[in-house]
Order: sequence, then C-alpha cells, then structure tokens
Amino acid sequence: MPADLIHLVRHGEVHNPTGVLYGRLPEFHLSERGHRMAELAAASLEGHPITGLRVSPLLRTRESAAPWSARFHLEPVIDDRLIEPENTFEGVNIRRALRSNPLLLRHLRNPWKPSWGEAFTSIAARMMDAVADAHASVPAGEVVMVSHQLPIWMVARTVAHQPLASDPRSRRCSLSSITTIAQRGGEFVEVDYQEPARELLAESIDLGAV
Repeated sequence: MPADLIHLVRHGEVHNPTGVLYGRLPEFHLSERGHRMAELAAASLEGHPITGLRVSPLLRTRESAAPWSARFHLEPVIDDRLIEPENTFEGVNIRRALRSNPLLLRHLRNPWKPSWGEAFTSIAARMMDAVADAHASVPAGEVVMVSHQLPIWMVARTVAHQPLASDPRSRRCSLSSITTIAQRGGEFVEVDYQEPARELLAESIDLGAV
C-alpha cells in the first residue's frame, strides 16, 4: 500500500529586510519567527505516522523541514521538483523596480501564462509528478513535502480541477500552512487545510514569494 496522506507544507517566514522577490536565490533563510512557525507546523501533526520527508533544495525550506526531521526521526530527501519557480524579478523589489524602470512592465503582459517566469502548467506538472512519487515512496503512513506557496497552490488548483491562473492575492497558502491531499478513486483530492502558525501570521511579513 502507498502513503495514506501527503502533507504539502509551506516554509515559514523568511528574513527579507529589503522586501525583494527572493525566488531561487540561495542565501534567504528563515527569520526567528519563521523558525517558530516551522516548529508549530511539525508539532501540529504529532502522533501522525509520518514516514517520509521530501524537501525543496532551497535554504528556507530545508530549515523549515528541520523540525519535522527531528520530531519524526526522518532524513529529508531533497527533491528539485519542489523548488520555487524561476522569475524575471528575482532579487529585486518589484514595486521600486517598476517605478524606476517602467519598461519592466513588458514582463507582466500575460498573467495567464505567466510571462514573468515558469509557466503554471510546468509548475503543476512537476509538482504532481513529485506528489505521485512521494505517494508511492512509502509502504504506508504519511509523507510531508516542504515547498513554496505557488507550487503548493498549483497542486491545490490541480486536484480541485480549477484553472491554474488566479489572482495571487487569493492564494490560500499561508506561511507554514499544511495542505493535505490523498488518493481517492485513482486521483488525488484535497482532504484538509490547516494553519498551525495562525497565531504568528498577523505579525509576520510575507513578502518575496513568486
């Protein structure tokens, strides 16, 4: 039998004092509050039979996976498919950049693809492949996959049979949230969504996501 549940966990708050879009940049790590968020996420599933842990290769996700690794005695497996999408604006504060160089608006010409980075269809395809592999990777139990907002949101939209393109402000994937899916009738469906770090969200800064 494969995994019973797949938990898609977003990383915690990132230390990002200049408010840039950090994308795949390697040096961005969790803030102190982000570490607390990650701890709350792992603690929320205490008692669950977590038998697998897969992680995006970026520093903020590896740091967010650490409490899961310690609590459930699992060695994290790095999966490049869980990584943040590429983005033209990586490393810059988008609002400041657009004010100083309006020509950059050309990168925003097609929000339905999107024109500024990896296509939504590409993100969804690699994420669903990663989910399927994680589901088959253990004989039983539950697998945690630590990733990023947009990749997780693409999975949520895919399993709900909803259009991939949507208003970024409407994404339901807060810091250290857990989106849980399961296989039912031969397809993946969402079965739960939790915000274990809800008590810290009001004071958190969620800038820099793709």
